Amino acid sequence: MTDSEDNARHQAKMAKRKAVQDAEVAAKTIVRKSLLIVHTGPGKGKSTAAFGLALRALGRGWKVGVVQFIKGAWETGERLAFARFGDQIVWRTMGEGFTWETQDRARDVAAARAAWGVTQEMMADPAIRLLVLDELNVALRYDYLPLAEVVAALRARRPDLHIVVTGRNAKPELIEAADLVTEMGAVKHPFAAGVKAQEGIEF
Repeated sequence: MTDSEDNARHQAKMAKRKAVQDAEVAAKTIVRKSLLIVHTGPGKGKSTAAFGLALRALGRGWKVGVVQFIKGAWETGERLAFARFGDQIVWRTMGEGFTWETQDRARDVAAARAAWGVTQEMMADPAIRLLVLDELNVALRYDYLPLAEVVAALRARRPDLHIVVTGRNAKPELIEAADLVTEMGAVKHPFAAGVKAQEGIEF
């Protein structure tokens, strides 16, 4: 096959693909909808993806809220970076560290409930258009919060508020309520090869 024939074949193939794609896009009738987004699964990147979405929203001039349910007061790269946006972002780290570090269920429950209270305040703030609930899935997994109440509140979010929930083991009820669910797969991780968490990569 000559280059000219190959190019013509490719062009015809892409033209057919474009027609299918254009028809699919044209069939969508909802222009705007607040989304409940869930990032879950055993793989790395759930919070990272959520913060990438937060950066996109900030770039569009949106006000963004972040509530961290489990992670303690680490000095993370993302927190330092987002601080540069000033009052365009509201960042609240409410956790006391991973559950195996605290080893105190009562403290973990109290911290989760305090974080949920802050979440409800941010959900009611009309200025916030994107809200990241980091590791909320972990709090729900260990029954630190009433699942039905949380899911109902997330379902009842304002029509102009997008919410992203991260963490492993998302509850089926949350997955069912969500508009977009992404499961991060654990294919390969340097920690398994003895590499510790690195500044700028993991935190």
